[in-house]
Amino acid sequence: MTATAAVAPAPSPVVIIGAGLAGLTVALHLADKLPVIVLAKRELTESATAWAQGGIVGVLGSDDSIDSHVRDTQDAGAGLVDEATARFIAERSAQAVEWLVQQGVPFTPDDDGPLGLHLTREGGHAVRRIAHAADATGKAIHDQLLAAAKAHPNISLRERWMALDLITSRHLQRSEQPRCYGVYALDIDSRKVETLAASAVVLATGGAGKVYRYTTNPDTSTGDGIAMAWRAGCRVANMEFIQFHPTCLYHPQERSFLITEALRGEGAYLKLPDGTRFMAAHDERLELAPRDIVARAIDFEMKKHGVDHVWLDATHLGEAFLKEHFPTIHARCLKLGIDIAQQPIPVVPAVHFTCGGVVTDLRGRCDLPGLYAVGETSYTGLHGANRLASNSLLECVVLGQTCADDIMAEAKPAAAMPPAWDESQVEDADEQVVIAHNWDELRLLMWNYVGIVRTTKRLERALHRISLLRSEIDDYYANFRVTRDLLELRNLVDCAELIVRSALLRHESRGLHYSRDYPDTLPASFPTVLIAERRRA
Repeated sequence: MTATAAVAPAPSPVVIIGAGLAGLTVALHLADKLPVIVLAKRELTESATAWAQGGIVGVLGSDDSIDSHVRDTQDAGAGLVDEATARFIAERSAQAVEWLVQQGVPFTPDDDGPLGLHLTREGGHAVRRIAHAADATGKAIHDQLLAAAKAHPNISLRERWMALDLITSRHLQRSEQPRCYGVYALDIDSRKVETLAASAVVLATGGAGKVYRYTTNPDTSTGDGIAMAWRAGCRVANMEFIQFHPTCLYHPQERSFLITEALRGEGAYLKLPDGTRFMAAHDERLELAPRDIVARAIDFEMKKHGVDHVWLDATHLGEAFLKEHFPTIHARCLKLGIDIAQQPIPVVPAVHFTCGGVVTDLRGRCDLPGLYAVGETSYTGLHGANRLASNSLLECVVLGQTCADDIMAEAKPAAAMPPAWDESQVEDADEQVVIAHNWDELRLLMWNYVGIVRTTKRLERALHRISLLRSEIDDYYANFRVTRDLLELRNLVDCAELIVRSALLRHESRGLHYSRDYPDTLPASFPTVLIAERRRA
């Protein structure tokens, strides 16, 4: 009788929640070795990545250095950047850009530029170091990586699937060390909740911009990954630092269209309605000051002069230049009756980026083994109190690769199939008005009470109202079958509470957090780290 060698069980799929740059980077680095499932709660093309206009940092030029990029990142982050993280990512920036070039991303060329690429400059950067694809870099990157993912036989892309909650030791009724074993996910079209066992789960759901009334973010940015990780007992940090992009188009038909910072990098001016430039009164770097300074300056001038917007004037750059370097903005504005070569662009600040998130290391590992977070969902210490322009896409690529490397080294078969989702005690909702009303109320109170300029009294009022909203939402969740709108609202109220609690703990003004009650910046400061009151893993 011949002995048969034992065959090791095949690893369960890695489930990646989110199909933006972070999620696709992890998927493409994993797929040659492990099966991958990518969940996208809307269409695969709808992500914050695809909306990114500016570009990705690459320390490539002879006039640039790792130290210079780290300094710029630290300056923008207002003393809260983790230097080791900033250096780790800066050192890998050239490799990240080269990997994207190898994937076929059509960056704007320049025969005389490093790697044959044209580099632009944005606010807070000492030199030109932003690789870009005209003014639609995110879309160019996302289109290329999505095509590669679709072509890979080991990647399963599931469109219109939304994660509800992580499956942890609690669901398996185990007393062992808490761990993530998979995720419950809603097939939005069939309205069925499926149990997805996984060797690892990656949260790549983006930020929480939709918690505010006005944002440059797509509808997918409802803080799903941050909320799920928090409910599972993971630490969350620096949620008070919500970046308001200074220049969102002010137009009744376009409430979320971003006017890229690169336009100011190329020389556009911010002006009052009477044509006066005003940035000299706020910062010596003028229009190239970091985003928090520019956004507060615009907010100040709008309130001082009682105007609904300010102007971004690029007319002196010339029509040919604007059409070549900013074709998307030129075409979109022209469609709305604004010829940016002949007239200034009306702009206002809007929520743009969540600098805080789920606490991870430089491999994307969270507090819960088997769980990872990458991209805007995560907090790595890179962004500090304010994100430096174009560092976000870089973070996605660099840490997407290190995350994949760690998963390949640690992947194990999933435990026994977790229990199925139980909806035997719930019914279909009789009306949706409760969700719509609470959604609108939450976003309005966050805009009015937890905006660019804050006070303790406003924050306390916001926290009180969020508590009441949470009670209504939890009651609704307990009694009715889940829908995407309900799940997003549940996640948004979690994120709103985290933002307000973090803001109340910071007794100073720093970076993106400005308090009238604490206008000074302390000599030394530390990240705001929130720990769940009880571990729910």
